[in-house]
Parts: sequence; structure tokens; C-alpha cells
Amino acid sequence: MSDSFVSVRDLFKTYKMGSTEVHALNGVSLEIEPATFTVLMGPSGSGKSTLLNMIGGLDWPTSGSILVDGEQIDRMDENQLANYRRNKLGFIFQTFNLISTMTAEANIGFPLRFSGVKKSQRVERAKELMTQVGLEDRIGHKPTELSGGQQQRVAVARALVNDPPLILADEPTGNLDTQSGIVIMQLLEQLCKSGKTIIVASHDPRMLNYATHRINLLDGQLVTDAQYEESIQRVG
Repeated sequence: MSDSFVSVRDLFKTYKMGSTEVHALNGVSLEIEPATFTVLMGPSGSGKSTLLNMIGGLDWPTSGSILVDGEQIDRMDENQLANYRRNKLGFIFQTFNLISTMTAEANIGFPLRFSGVKKSQRVERAKELMTQVGLEDRIGHKPTELSGGQQQRVAVARALVNDPPLILADEPTGNLDTQSGIVIMQLLEQLCKSGKTIIVASHDPRMLNYATHRINLLDGQLVTDAQYEESIQRVG
């Protein structure tokens, strides 16, 4: 029996663009252990976001299998996927995806509505998480009243609201200044140390300073560190 929390086997994803087939993923297989912090390194178009979305049940593979905590994601129907995302998964986006008319507290607690959690409990959980991400004094602020780094910390808190074992983050530092990016990386590192499994898609090499594992993607395929660095230097 595998000890992996995430197991991806022979994953292919092909898109049709007119008469052309684009292979976003081309036979990817990987294993990710629980309570680790894995960075999917790759330039734009490498397939890292596609892979992340498939692990998150937001996209389907052309072929191959994805197991998360023993459950086969690629065979789930829409209702099963909704339950999976609600119970097992927190997703952090590059563009924050906060609701502009809601306060930080309401944004964080919003996913709990779908689990039937009472408002008083949602507020309490949001306050607890705002403290965890160091923004307890901003709980009543709307996204437009927060900096980019603060908005991303609210997004991290929202991803944690259901206490999921798996956190997926797609370029979480992509829209942030240097210092705000470091704060987010440190937060992800702390979450890993608390027992969460973290998978981040990024082309930010600083992320490697905080991660426990590295996976490189180029043109939809896994490559070694040396192959990846050589390719980046060639492009640069």
C-alpha cells in the first residue's frame, strides 16, 4: 500500500485548437507524501497549472488517474467532486478571487455556508484564521481596503476555513511585491509544519527555500533539476 497522499499515474491532457492538438500534460506520474510542501516549478505553458487544477478536481484528464487520500478524483461525478473540494481541499489563486462587496471576515466564512454552519460559528472561525495569518485588525475591511499581500493572506485564511488536509496554490506570489511574497511563503511553510500537504505551482525560485520537495515541468513532462535549469538559462 502506498504512503502517498497524492498519486498521479500516466496523466495526459490534450486540448484541441482547431486542427492542432496541444499536449498540456504528456504522461506525468508522481507521488506526493502527506505533510510535505511540494513546488511544481515551470515556466508559463509548462502544464503546472493544468496539473494543479486536475488534482483540485477543476479539470479532467484525457487519460490517466489521480488518487488523493485514497480517493480516485478522475472517476468522481460533479456531486462527489463538490464534496471532495469542500472537505479535502483549500485552493489559493494568484488573483485572490475575493468577493469585493464582502468584508475579510465574510469572505473567509463564505465557504462554510455550503456546509450549513451557523453565522456565529462562521464569524468565530474567520476571527481565528485572521489571527493565524496576522490580520486580526483587518477583519472588517473589504478587499479594496487591503493591500495585495493582505488580500492574499485573507485568501489563505479562506482556503483553511474547512480545515482541509490539502492546500493547492497557483502562483500565490505572482501578483505580490517581494516582502508580501515572502510572508505568503512563510505562511505556507508553517501550514506544512502543522501537518497540511501543500502543492504550489510557481516559477518563483524563492519558493524552493521554503519547500520540502521540488517537481519540474517543461512542455507537459517531468524533467530533472539539471534539465530544468539548463532550459531556463537557454531561454534567459
